[in-house]
Amino acid sequence: MPHFNYTAIDHNGMTRVGQLEGNDVKLVARLLRAQGLFPTKVTLVEVAVAEHLGFGVTPPKAPLPPTWWQELPIPGRAPVPPKTLAIFTRQLASLLRAGLPLLRSLEVLARQERNGYFHRTLTALVVTLQSGGAFSEALAQHPQIFDRLYLNMIKAGEAGATLAVVLDRLAQFREKSLRLKGQLSAALMYPLLVLTVAGLILGGLLIFVVPKFQQIFAELLKGAPLPALTQLILTISQLFRVHYFPVLGLGFAVSLAGFLYWRTPHGTRQLARGMIKLPLFGELLLKSIVARFARTLATLLSSGVPILSALLITRDTVGNVWVSAAITTVHDRVKAGATVAQPLVATGIFPPMVTSMIEVGEETGRLPEMLEQIGAIYEAEVDHTVAGLSSLLEPFLILFLALIVGTIVVALFLPIVRIVQLLT
Repeated sequence: MPHFNYTAIDHNGMTRVGQLEGNDVKLVARLLRAQGLFPTKVTLVEVAVAEHLGFGVTPPKAPLPPTWWQELPIPGRAPVPPKTLAIFTRQLASLLRAGLPLLRSLEVLARQERNGYFHRTLTALVVTLQSGGAFSEALAQHPQIFDRLYLNMIKAGEAGATLAVVLDRLAQFREKSLRLKGQLSAALMYPLLVLTVAGLILGGLLIFVVPKFQQIFAELLKGAPLPALTQLILTISQLFRVHYFPVLGLGFAVSLAGFLYWRTPHGTRQLARGMIKLPLFGELLLKSIVARFARTLATLLSSGVPILSALLITRDTVGNVWVSAAITTVHDRVKAGATVAQPLVATGIFPPMVTSMIEVGEETGRLPEMLEQIGAIYEAEVDHTVAGLSSLLEPFLILFLALIVGTIVVALFLPIVRIVQLLT
């Protein structure tokens, strides 16, 4: 039977190193948990011998120093990747459930963290806790990493002495959010890639290929009129080659004007609303927003966050200012004594099934559970929509690319047919 070296942590937070027999890594991990130990690393002996000349377990690597771009204060960019934060939350929840004290758990995670920026943050959390501060107070000192949702859930967990449970919910929420974001990115990446390739091909043909044909046509046709399609392509090519500065300037001016308009409150709302109204992609975006809304609100309410605070935090996480404004209206109505479902219906954004399920949840006193079901339903809808979009867009985009190239090819070969006719 194979031998495995292991590193584990006991209930006192002490690191234990040893060796066990087992069929595989999972069996050894179960045996360690049965002994009251929390395994952090299990390595097959043969691998350990090959790597470390017969000695135990791989030592933790030193954290990487923050790169210069991590230190730059770029708006909208998180200094710690969302995946890193989700892994940290899951590991912290596991350590607390294994019986380790919070301070010791943070020390363990800080020691093994490879992201230099996050390593310094975790070390600062440890220092704050050692000085007698609460965990939520320590997190509040780093708002660029731990947002309001994270902070308020930790506060609720501290108040109810259910920190491990809250961290489990928070880890699950962040993992599902990352998965949802990945699906949206995957759905948008393919059409963007095809459009980029189409633009590069079109630019290459207009700038490098079409001018060579223009010279041939001028020499052989000797002033004879060109087909309308060919003349149009030649005119566009000449416009890009000869007047590229005005064209680029106009494009830059239009882009800048649009960017500045979309930065205004009115422009931001119109853009957010327009994104939801887009054909195909608008439906996908709305489903992802509903899933995020339901998951966030369910996670907060299940953790003991009051409904008014939960609505405000959810408003800041949906990622669409038009929907955020609607949630603000819902918050104000609930504050005045209304239910959640009534003002949601009035917004006209959320589908009837969503508002009906929320209404049932309020009537039965099971709103968090109902919101969880809504989140699961709409996450499945996002899966289905992404699969449908992929199968629908792939042939359409290939046809679009072929149409662009084919139009230019036909435009260039029409005069060749006329030249052949003249020569014969």
